[in-house]
Amino acid sequence: MELTEQARRRQGGLLLFAITPPRRTTSSEDAQRIADRTVERLAGLDLDALVLYDIDDETDRNPDERPFPYLPTLDPGEFRTRYLTGWDRPVVVYRSAGKYTADELTDWLGAQDPRQVSTVLVGASSSDSTVRTTLTEAQRLCRTHAPELPLGGVAIPERHETGGREHERMRRKESAGVGFFVTQVVYDVGAAKSMVSDYRYACANDGRPPAPVIFTLSICGSRKTLEFLEWLGVHVPRWMRNDLRHAADPLATSFDQCLAIAEDLAQFCTRHDIPYGFNVESVSIRRAEIEASVRLAAHLRDRLGTR
Repeated sequence: MELTEQARRRQGGLLLFAITPPRRTTSSEDAQRIADRTVERLAGLDLDALVLYDIDDETDRNPDERPFPYLPTLDPGEFRTRYLTGWDRPVVVYRSAGKYTADELTDWLGAQDPRQVSTVLVGASSSDSTVRTTLTEAQRLCRTHAPELPLGGVAIPERHETGGREHERMRRKESAGVGFFVTQVVYDVGAAKSMVSDYRYACANDGRPPAPVIFTLSICGSRKTLEFLEWLGVHVPRWMRNDLRHAADPLATSFDQCLAIAEDLAQFCTRHDIPYGFNVESVSIRRAEIEASVRLAAHLRDRLGTR
C-alpha cells in the first residue's frame, strides 16, 4: 500500500526517516559499510519509509557564507539500488529536477517499482539557478512515463508565513500529480499550522480531501547546526533560538522541542482531519546527533501512535 493510502487509512501518522547518501568520493567499501550500518540502526523503528535526499549546492539562493561546505553526494537512486540492498521497506527518493536532463529523469522514473519507491521532485533553489529540467517539466514526465509512481512535493511553512500562498502552491502541485507533501524542517509550529489550515479549507472549498502532509523534524545539537538550518531558510523562533544557544545541553533541548512540535502538530491535524506524518531527518555526521534522531523517531512511534 503506497504512502498516500496508508496515511488516509491510519488513525495515527506515518513515520519516515531521512538520510543523506555518502559523499561522492566515498569508496564502494565505505559506502556499503554506511548502508549496512544504516539498515542496522533503523531496523527496530518499524518505519513506513526511508527518505533519501538529493543534495544540491543552493548557494545561489543565499549569498551568505555556507556554515558547512557543499560536498556532492552519491546519487540517491544509485545508493539505494547498489548499496541499500538490505533495506526491505519502501523508499522515498528525492530528485532535484534541475540537476538532470529530461532523458535521465525519464529513464529513472520508468525503471522504478511503485510498490517500493516513491519520489519527491524538487525545483530550483532560486530563480537564478541554472536548470536542465524544470519542476513543471519533471512532473509532466512523471505523469507520462510513470503514472503509477507515487509523487510527492515540497511544502515550505516559512514561505506561507511571509506570502500566505503556500497552500495555493500545494493545490497546483496536486493538479500536477502530487499525492503527498513533505515539509521543510519545522521549528516554527505556528507557520506550519497556518499552512495546513489554509490548505485544508482550500481543499474543502473544492470538495476534495487534503493530501497527507509529512512534517520534517531535525535535531539541532550545536550552534553551527543552528546556523546551517537558518542558512537553509528554516525559521527558528527567537525564544527557541535562545534556548538552543544558551542550553547546557542543546541536543537534549532540541530533542524536547522537536517532540513538543510533533505532539502539537499531531493533535492539530487529528482535530482537523488532515492525514499527516513525521519525517525525522538525520543529516549530521556527528554520532550524538544521529543517535538522538533515532531516539526521536522511536519516541514518535511510541507516543504518537505513528504505527
